[in-house]
Amino acid sequence: MAAKGFGASPRRSSYDVVIIGGAIMGSSTAWWLTQNPDFDGSILVLERDPSYAWCSTAHTNSCIRQQFSMDLNIRMSQFTADFIRDLRANMGGDDRVPNLTVQNYGYLYLADSEGFADVLRANQQVQLAAGAETELLTADQIAARYPFYQLDDIVLGSINTRDEGYWDGGTLFEWFRRKAMEQGAEYVAAEVTGMTLNAAGTRVDSVTLACGEVVSCGHLVNASGPRAARTAAMAGIDIPVEPRKRYTWVFTAENPIDMDLPLTIDPSGVHVRQDGPTTYLAGSKGDPDPAADPADFTMDHGLWENTVWPAIASRIPQFEAIRVINEWTGQYAYNLLDQNAILGPHDRVENFLFQNGFSGHGLQQSPAMGRGMSELITYGGYRTFDLSPFAYDRIAEGRPILERAVI
Repeated sequence: MAAKGFGASPRRSSYDVVIIGGAIMGSSTAWWLTQNPDFDGSILVLERDPSYAWCSTAHTNSCIRQQFSMDLNIRMSQFTADFIRDLRANMGGDDRVPNLTVQNYGYLYLADSEGFADVLRANQQVQLAAGAETELLTADQIAARYPFYQLDDIVLGSINTRDEGYWDGGTLFEWFRRKAMEQGAEYVAAEVTGMTLNAAGTRVDSVTLACGEVVSCGHLVNASGPRAARTAAMAGIDIPVEPRKRYTWVFTAENPIDMDLPLTIDPSGVHVRQDGPTTYLAGSKGDPDPAADPADFTMDHGLWENTVWPAIASRIPQFEAIRVINEWTGQYAYNLLDQNAILGPHDRVENFLFQNGFSGHGLQQSPAMGRGMSELITYGGYRTFDLSPFAYDRIAEGRPILERAVI
């Protein structure tokens, strides 16, 4: 039985746009297409798991930041903050749609070397030029503002507390999906198992579903998250995107902090932040950090005991006595080249469109990326943000984008 709002099979044999992956990125694209008066085509969204139980969107820590080193990444996050603040108006004034806010406790990057301190200084100049309010703090200034840290090894910190912190990405996803459905995008619970290209190999003519049905397509959007490389391979395309496991723990403290805890990026690579009035959230990659199977969500319990908890307790001595109350594993769609998005058409298979490789910042970029993809499909080019730096040609040429603020 199909999930609510999902069909068991496509109603048509051909669609102008077929989107593989119906989580936040695919649903953003579908919604933006339905909003564009210049687009009057048919949209099919194919989602292999309509429960969304194992998608990256469901396992996100749902944070947003402006502390990037690349102007375009900063401006996309600023767009999201503005978009969600007026979400109801942006979705047509529908009274069911809430406006959202950012809990602005900020990100605090801690540098324990002059080399990384110089990176923070350079990044701040880009951020200030883009309108962010990033501050650089000495160890003494951090201690005066946040006296609970142990800072003996810290050279410099960087923090911004405007439109930077936690937000409700799950609600945005729900409304992208619901409104896209209501406005004509067809969602079907189905897995794509194959693609057929034209004789020249320059277009995907159709996709084949696990049930055996064949659906023709005009544009094909790969929005399949950590499964992106598997989807691309069906069209004979290789992209450097692989699933990487990311671990999250929610805990309480016997001796809680008496103020909000910024999302603290420790030099160890562990991060920790406020999660609720009396709870905290910590996250880490694995050590080592290999590619994972896209169906692998097992926890690494030794990572907490051996790496994460010691790093947290060393940085915040009040967290010596804590109790884990929840934990989960999610997956990044990790772009091995440069940890930035791949967006737009392939150089040979012209109707195959990438929306992949967000490497952990896809949720906060989804409104801008969905709008950009809808513009590409409708107009053949971008009309608002110029997202061409994320084009596939850099992948083919091995030419990375430099983004120095990757978590």
